[in-house]
Amino acid sequence: MKRYIVPGVRTPFVKAGAEFVSMNSIELSIPVVQAMANRSLPDFVAWGQVIPSANVSNIAREAWLEAGLDPSVPGFSSILACSTSMMAVIQASGMLGFGGSHLALVGGAESMSHVPIALKPEVAQQVAGLAMKDPQAALGMVNDLNAGHFNLPIKGWANRLSGRSMGEHTEDTAKFFDIARVDQDKIAFESHQNAIAAQNAGFFDDLIVPLGDISQDTIPRADSTLEKLNSLSPVFDRSESGTLTAGNSSPLTDGAAAIWVADETGLERLGIEQQNAIEIMDWRLGAMDYQEEGILMAPARAIPQLLSAHGLALDDIAVWEIHEAFAAQVLANIQGITDPSYLRDKAGVKSDLGSFPMDRLNQTGGSLAIGHPFGATGARVLSQAAKQLLERTSGSYAVVSVCADGGQGSVMLLRKPE
Repeated sequence: MKRYIVPGVRTPFVKAGAEFVSMNSIELSIPVVQAMANRSLPDFVAWGQVIPSANVSNIAREAWLEAGLDPSVPGFSSILACSTSMMAVIQASGMLGFGGSHLALVGGAESMSHVPIALKPEVAQQVAGLAMKDPQAALGMVNDLNAGHFNLPIKGWANRLSGRSMGEHTEDTAKFFDIARVDQDKIAFESHQNAIAAQNAGFFDDLIVPLGDISQDTIPRADSTLEKLNSLSPVFDRSESGTLTAGNSSPLTDGAAAIWVADETGLERLGIEQQNAIEIMDWRLGAMDYQEEGILMAPARAIPQLLSAHGLALDDIAVWEIHEAFAAQVLANIQGITDPSYLRDKAGVKSDLGSFPMDRLNQTGGSLAIGHPFGATGARVLSQAAKQLLERTSGSYAVVSVCADGGQGSVMLLRKPE
């Protein structure tokens, strides 16, 4: 049985602390799931949020119900760091055809403006233990807490095992692969240029539902220049060897995004013929030890394995959507998949996949320009890739890649049906 994706809708993406500062992840999700449900009622909802809210146990179900939608539709939550909503697509595709399911509404949200501040475990245990015995005394203890009792995200949500942020790990990657600062800034500049061009061409018009007064992404900069990007100071390694800046790193972002996953029966319910949907050909999950070359390099294993399994070279892919957590991570992964020794030793692929077609990379803008709400990014990049494929000839392929914390990543091969 074949599985398909159909582009969904999303909110505009905005910087954290800006236009959506008053909205949490559920509130960001509501207009998206409502817009999707207005088109068709899904058999189930799969939704993700990476940074959990203390009072939300199942964002898929809670967002659906708060949106006032049919309570007979079940929903479950998924999480795989920045690959969350892509992982939800993979999960949903495997569920279709079973249990009477043919159509899934998939996506995710993140409010980086609403990040919970947690007590340190030993302090939380003391407060909770005391609250069960003497609630009044527990309140008194809370009143006496100070900054030292909290786990503050001063390193931007560091990896728990390493204690280091994604940016710090990616500085390791930039040094390991000798990724030049000027090349990183060029990727960032092109991401903004491509996003602005896509906005001006109306590419996003049917992919975005307005939220309040905001009807388009606010992060892409038409005035971005290489000179401005080159003038920014490093933010993760402030020594002379640091190369990652606020300009070539994805910004903290608020937003929500959705996509349809369907079999042939599900497509009929959407009123879509197979040639107007995008087939999921295959996928790979990658994982690696990130101690040597950095934490976001798993796609450099998964991409070659996926292409090799289908007898494809890099140049056979018409659309490349590689999530831009950092420009350095994008360039390092590309360097890995074009290096025969790396392919052999790291990915276990013996064949040379050829050179990478840089002109096909993130042609409508990537996360450096559009933004990166963790739980929503997978659905966004998949919808963008699907829409680009729909504008191409039948048989065209796309590869979508999203790296993830913990040395993991997800990659998907898509095709426009013949």
